[in-house]
Amino acid sequence: MIAPDTSVGTARRLVRQALHAAGIAEADADARHLLAWALKCDASGLILAADRPLGTEAADALAALLARRLRREPMARLKGTREFWGLEFELSAETLVPRPDTETLVEAVLRARPERTAPLRIIDLGTGSGALLAALLAEYPRASGVATDRSRLALSTARTNLARHGFTARAAVVACDWGTALGGRFDVVVSNPPYIATADIAGLDPEVRVFDPAAALDGGADGLAAYRAILADLPRLLTPGGLAVLELGIGQAAAVANLAVAAGLVVREVAADLAGHPRALVATLQADLGAMLETNSPNSR
Repeated sequence: MIAPDTSVGTARRLVRQALHAAGIAEADADARHLLAWALKCDASGLILAADRPLGTEAADALAALLARRLRREPMARLKGTREFWGLEFELSAETLVPRPDTETLVEAVLRARPERTAPLRIIDLGTGSGALLAALLAEYPRASGVATDRSRLALSTARTNLARHGFTARAAVVACDWGTALGGRFDVVVSNPPYIATADIAGLDPEVRVFDPAAALDGGADGLAAYRAILADLPRLLTPGGLAVLELGIGQAAAVANLAVAAGLVVREVAADLAGHPRALVATLQADLGAMLETNSPNSR
């Protein structure tokens, strides 16, 4: 417990030491943020207040925040929001914390569909916080989209986030397993599915293993269960020539590409993230296959 009469500067040092002793890698940055949140100030405010005592309210708030971080609760969950593609997103217990690596998917869509005024129809399968759909709607002002998730709480969070950024009129949320409840065809499908093999989850950092929802992590015995379900349904969901961009786990590019080809898609690119890891599979539906399915669909008769 840090006493209320402890100076802000000393409190920051004590918090940093506690985090470092717990094996938390970003101890200095985390200490700075925790103290700023407790004091309800920004980084410059910390500097100006370095010699001032914490006070009772800030000391209590800091103690609560520090206790949660020492239990390895992620900083984004302590804050309650996370930035993605320059937009702020609320989180809930059943949403994954959006990662910078996932922005690779947005970049891949922008490369493949450079016409920003295109009236695209977009699906975000397994949306979680709604981050992917919101980012794409921000880049394509004439686009509309659907966010799906099996979690009602996640969909409620996504709905809140989409409204927060002004996309209510252009976005719908649907409770279903991937795209199973959707009809019609879409120009772009994006998804960050669970892709961690069940046996590997125990080895994840506590911030992920304990605090991210298991349904957003567990990809089955080989990590590919969600890809099989999604890719098998894409010929029904995509327009002829339509675009699919799926996030990849480490070492999964070849296996997911094979599944995509087997489903009738053409792999166009495997996009790397900032660390150089293959992160996004970019594929399109063969125009002739899409046209054939369109012709044979009940709605076309």
